[in-house]
Amino acid sequence: MSRILILTNSAEGLYLFRKELLCALKSDGHTVSVSVPDDRYCEKIEALGCRLYVTSFERRGMNPLKDLQLIRKYWSLLHKIRPDWVFTYTIKPNIYGGFVCRLNRVPYLCNITGLGTALENQGILSRVLLRMYQYSMGRARCIFFQNESNRKFMKEHGIALGNDRMLPGSGVNLAEHSYVEYPPEDGGIRFLAVMRIMRDKGIEEYLAAARCLKQRHENVEFWLAGAYEEESRKQYEPLIGQLESTGIIRYLGHVDNAGEVMAQSHVIVHPSYHEGLSNVLLEAAACGRPVLASNISGCVETFSDGRSGFAFAVKSAEALVEAMEKIYVLSCEERRSMGKAGRMWVEKHFDRNIIIEAYREAIKDKK
Repeated sequence: MSRILILTNSAEGLYLFRKELLCALKSDGHTVSVSVPDDRYCEKIEALGCRLYVTSFERRGMNPLKDLQLIRKYWSLLHKIRPDWVFTYTIKPNIYGGFVCRLNRVPYLCNITGLGTALENQGILSRVLLRMYQYSMGRARCIFFQNESNRKFMKEHGIALGNDRMLPGSGVNLAEHSYVEYPPEDGGIRFLAVMRIMRDKGIEEYLAAARCLKQRHENVEFWLAGAYEEESRKQYEPLIGQLESTGIIRYLGHVDNAGEVMAQSHVIVHPSYHEGLSNVLLEAAACGRPVLASNISGCVETFSDGRSGFAFAVKSAEALVEAMEKIYVLSCEERRSMGKAGRMWVEKHFDRNIIIEAYREAIKDKK
């Protein structure tokens, strides 16, 4: 059996979207260690039987001194744990984790969970990041992608040439996220957005669309769930507070179980600017709710446009309003049927067991 080290930027994300993989690796007899910044989900990861190494770093931005400290931490962990395999997730663990693994000749698997704004903007920082990716991922045993657009982008820039594989995002646990009967619409139609509150998740478009629809229709509600990104709090907290005080939206804050509020809602809205593959949309479809989502890679794969949801132009409040009106004029039974079609879609394409088997296959042979 193998010693496996996992490098990622969020204990919460690892637990919510990959705990089944951790459990499967443990049940297969592997020793699993996790390097991650501290948050309240660290205890949950330890409870699964994983060895935890708290490794703090800034998820966003590039500070050479601080990033050098992260490289040193990863280097130290490799020599302390002496893993047979390293799994990396998210941008900095992919780049710096891949870098130290390559230098130490440790087999590693990278998972591209999204490109991020800095890479997509194609400025000086983008060119620097691409050079870093080219080196860090040059010796990866496998690079997993979550959508075809990300894979095409990387290949066009000389990354992941012949050592890549597509995954259905993080998949969804279909037993844990079961179908929930569509709620009555006696009190009107409830739209819900679950997001980290920041510009790139489409918060401005959602709030603008809520204001517009509230002026047109009395029987609509707009719920918002999610924590503020600290750099965005000053900008959006006063605006959300004002809209809540006037009854335009209901702000729920961070929720531990998004499925519970999805079950109380009729339509899930996801106006994100970029995604690896949206877990919000997968969970929405799993519980049987129609979706409205940005027409981008990472979103459109999760539903059947016109059957289980509607896509709309990214970064456009007007397009979101149009999509909301499109689903608003449907009958209750039509919306219910769209939700059922979404459940069937994820059952067919996004079972989380697909991801577990992909990792098992990747580490079969260390040669």
